[in-house]
Amino acid sequence: MSFAFRNYWLLLIFVSVIHAEEPKKMADYYPTVQIYLDQRVTEFDQIPAERQEQLKKISLYIQRQHQEKQPANLTFICTHNSRRSHLAQIWAATAASYYGIGKVATFSGGTEATAFNSRAIAALERAGMKVKQTEEGKNPHYSVSYQDEGQGLDCFSKVYNQKPNPAENFCAVLTCADADKSFPTVTGSSMRIAIPYEDPKVADGTAEEAAKYDERSRQICREMLFLFSEVAQ
Repeated sequence: MSFAFRNYWLLLIFVSVIHAEEPKKMADYYPTVQIYLDQRVTEFDQIPAERQEQLKKISLYIQRQHQEKQPANLTFICTHNSRRSHLAQIWAATAASYYGIGKVATFSGGTEATAFNSRAIAALERAGMKVKQTEEGKNPHYSVSYQDEGQGLDCFSKVYNQKPNPAENFCAVLTCADADKSFPTVTGSSMRIAIPYEDPKVADGTAEEAAKYDERSRQICREMLFLFSEVAQ
């Protein structure tokens, strides 16, 4: 084997190793979304250790489901299914795609149905997501997408076990303290985990409103990416 030929193959092996260590990203994210995700990945050190441990429990659930050849269903639950649970559902789906994790379905619901809050929607749009209203009414439906390819997520407010959400064999992820207190057990769930977030609603109608919603969106996105980075290991 010539020296040049040998070096060529060593280079190929080196490049292959480098690519193997990178997350498996799907192509054609909206440019702003791509930048947003790449920035959040650099912020894992901002996640407190106790929250990392809770997030790792969800990662283990997903891994176990996959080992048993079962889909991993994640239902994010908050009281009104209007802000935090929607953000968690959407960023979890995006994070699963970012790391190339298949057979994961994300859902959201509440103890009661209200409406997907317009301020949370605006935060997603500022992050680069495209949001289109598909049904009108007091509880509108929205299609939320992070890339041109594939179908957008159908987002609207609903009770946690209302269709299309699964009624059984899902991981219940409680995203607010009130829901955590209200659901010591979640009917139909095979696992229950609480990762409460501060409600950005506290800033509604103030000069800090957009900043507070953006802060919460970044936090949830960061933690969902961390969760799926653990699945990918």
